[in-house]
Amino acid sequence: MLQLTEEQALAPALDLLSKSGTVLLAPTETVYGLICAADDDAARERIYQLKHRPQNKMLANFVPSLDTVRQTVGSVPEVAEKIAEYFCPGPVTLVIPDGNGSTYGFRIPDHPFMLALLRAYGKTLASTSANLSGEPAALSVPEALRSLDGEVDLAIDGGTIPADSLASTVILVNADNSWKILRQGPVTEKMITSILE
Repeated sequence: MLQLTEEQALAPALDLLSKSGTVLLAPTETVYGLICAADDDAARERIYQLKHRPQNKMLANFVPSLDTVRQTVGSVPEVAEKIAEYFCPGPVTLVIPDGNGSTYGFRIPDHPFMLALLRAYGKTLASTSANLSGEPAALSVPEALRSLDGEVDLAIDGGTIPADSLASTVILVNADNSWKILRQGPVTEKMITSILE
């Protein structure tokens, strides 16, 4: 396993993501996360094993922009567009219809390294918090590595995330633009209501 600082990690991370099965440990503005190429089934499977995550729990998608989401699912509900325009990049995960009867969850993380990686990579990364399923989120590389069942290919050390950090607010937006918060995080219902009015 490689362990590098954010300053050292961009080129090696991009190189590793081009290889099948690669899982990276990386900082975000909320918690440390596990990431892999969204279309890499072997890597996605490794994430489930590292976390002991139930297979029916979807991985979220880190995207470089809302355009990437439009290319993936087609249309984005108007309310989701508004929330994304106002709060993204930021600690908000939006769950929208995927056009195939299921849902698509995405986030644009507000973290310099993750944004640089996403923009350089240009495609979607699958993501989830770097901890055993049901355990508290990891706020440092040592904490994340201790809690996982196995090794990642590259650990990107962005230092310790503040202890009062919260995982992103998860918001479900339906095709009819009705919405509800599925997980409370830094962005509150009041904040969302105020930008939608």
